[in-house]
Amino acid sequence: MPDGLVQSGAVSLIPIPYDPMNASRRDVLTLMAGNAAASMVPLRTSAAASAPLTLNYLLASALYGDMKLAEVLPEVSPAGCAGLDLWGKPHATHREEVDEMGVDAFEALLKQSGVPLVCSTRYPLGPFGLQPEMPMVKRLGGKLIVCASKGPKDVTGVEAKAGIKEFLELMKPHADAAAGHGITIAIENHAGALLASPDSLRYWAEFNTHPALGVALAPHHLHDHVDDLPKLIRELGAKNLPFVYFQEYGIGSKQPVAKEIELQQLPGYGTLDYRPILKALREVSFEGFVEIFMHPTPRGAPILPTPAEITAAINRSRGHIEGLLQEVNA
Repeated sequence: MPDGLVQSGAVSLIPIPYDPMNASRRDVLTLMAGNAAASMVPLRTSAAASAPLTLNYLLASALYGDMKLAEVLPEVSPAGCAGLDLWGKPHATHREEVDEMGVDAFEALLKQSGVPLVCSTRYPLGPFGLQPEMPMVKRLGGKLIVCASKGPKDVTGVEAKAGIKEFLELMKPHADAAAGHGITIAIENHAGALLASPDSLRYWAEFNTHPALGVALAPHHLHDHVDDLPKLIRELGAKNLPFVYFQEYGIGSKQPVAKEIELQQLPGYGTLDYRPILKALREVSFEGFVEIFMHPTPRGAPILPTPAEITAAINRSRGHIEGLLQEVNA
């Protein structure tokens, strides 16, 4: 530390020139007063200064595969979730079921079950084909549409910079339409996509200015960069994070394995330490939605045989996350 620089924690006071050979009585008293004042400044960190983190969970209908919506909707509240994330093929059949029954019937089913639709996940439409989905989501009170990006795949460096800038420009009319419907488009970082590498996420944080456009952060697609996750969350900030998946990378998402291995994608079943992620979310004052998630093999199958078993697995994972959250908030 330079001579005369008084510091306490992250708080620095104005440097006071101090020469011990030529110090006047006033110089000494000034330095002593500065040190006394500094000692009374509390140590502050961004985590300590932020409010406790609370999590708003959504229930992914994909976990229930091809079970009927009438079986899935009653599980939203028992799973501790604020609402439904509606998935379609190849991950589930529920969006197609809505098309078959009609929006009126689906709205009635939601009301009968006391379940709000919060999110519609629509990867098949692509990021530039989401506008036809927006009126339905708005009518049912939804807040989010999730999709993947489009452009050069798995790029880094200058290629990531150029790709993200172009994508964000192309997304402006779609984000404007979403804003007009009171909806946010959340783009998942996904392997084999434009938004995939840590570089691409950092450039997103730098260049995205649209309030109706954000990231659906998927830690399992950053399994080779786990240590980067907290920093990426801080760089993105809450304004870029309307949605976060709680899913760990696992081979069971790609090939048939024993069920206990497949389930290791769920929080508390695998080995991923969520504490650094939760701490970073707290530091940025995250207020978006989170979702306990995994991919079964084959896609579109329920992750367990019955709705009650699936909900119990979700609650085990949610209990694990909430236990860690207590530590982070302490």
